[in-house]
Amino acid sequence: MRTRRLAVAAFVAVTFAVMAPAMGQKDALTTRQSDALAAYERALVGFKSILAERRGQIEAKQPLPNLPGQAIYLARVAVISTYKDLTDAMPSRIGRPNKFEIPPAYFDADIEPLIDEYGRLFDLMEAPPAGAQASATPFKDVVDLAVAIARANGLAPVHAEAAGRISLGLFFAETNGKQNVRNGRSNTYMGSLQTGPSEDRNGHRKWEAIKPAIAAADPELNARDDKEEARARGTDHRFNHWTAVRDGLMNAHAELFAEIPVIVKTLPDPIDQMKLFELIQIIPTPTRSALKSGNLLDYRVSSPTIMKHLRNNSIFAFGQADRSRTSASFREILGAMWLFNRKFERALAKYVEFKGR
Repeated sequence: MRTRRLAVAAFVAVTFAVMAPAMGQKDALTTRQSDALAAYERALVGFKSILAERRGQIEAKQPLPNLPGQAIYLARVAVISTYKDLTDAMPSRIGRPNKFEIPPAYFDADIEPLIDEYGRLFDLMEAPPAGAQASATPFKDVVDLAVAIARANGLAPVHAEAAGRISLGLFFAETNGKQNVRNGRSNTYMGSLQTGPSEDRNGHRKWEAIKPAIAAADPELNARDDKEEARARGTDHRFNHWTAVRDGLMNAHAELFAEIPVIVKTLPDPIDQMKLFELIQIIPTPTRSALKSGNLLDYRVSSPTIMKHLRNNSIFAFGQADRSRTSASFREILGAMWLFNRKFERALAKYVEFKGR
């Protein structure tokens, strides 16, 4: 009995000795660490709450608020931001890698299920409207249109194929590779390439200007275009996948296809090429200026408006250190686009898959 009591006493002593430093460490948090931890816990509670609220509204078939995705988007930003602030204050909180390929300093892999739910809710909120005109070959359409546009602009076949691959990346960046989607955070930008009405009209005008060259070079693609144009007549062209992609590419990207030989030389990584063209969507004027500068990667932007546009698109958007930046080079911007990596990797895999077939 005495031996058992001694053993119990020894176990208690060892347990206390192990626990004491941990307890002491918690008690010894600095004000910055305590504030960061509390902010993250509040953000996490808020994220869970808005996810549950939106799920309940959808399942009960209740009317959703205007821009129903905005609140859950901002809640997700808050979670990532406050976690980055927490790991800046307590590097020991940086955990294991996560399936979304978010840098572990920004994201706790334990909350992966919450991001899965976030994605499912956006799928429901952004489902195509009734009457949207889908394509049976949405990925091939993107590549075929981009290649045809590039060839009409005088690119060699190898660079035209790069235009197709890059454009497929844009499709995934804008919609996760889903056609004819709406937008839970905007009443303006819609469809397979998320364009506004004026952008769609502008792209359509530019397409009409090169259509004779397209018809001469690729009669089969031109015949498909005639068919889709007739199908979309009288409707919003952004909800016909073919016309939405065609007009979206012509509006913002086609004129830069001529720069692809230089771009692929400067940025040999296909993912970086996709990132650069996505920046044409986000900050078009500085991106064009950077391309013309002759020193793309070191070209620097410092306009508060441009930095705001980057943050609104998940670049330098998370945590006080990133959000306090007042300028960035294109090398730094490309590096900060880690939230796009998974989308572009999926696009590249899809491109390789159907090209192989």
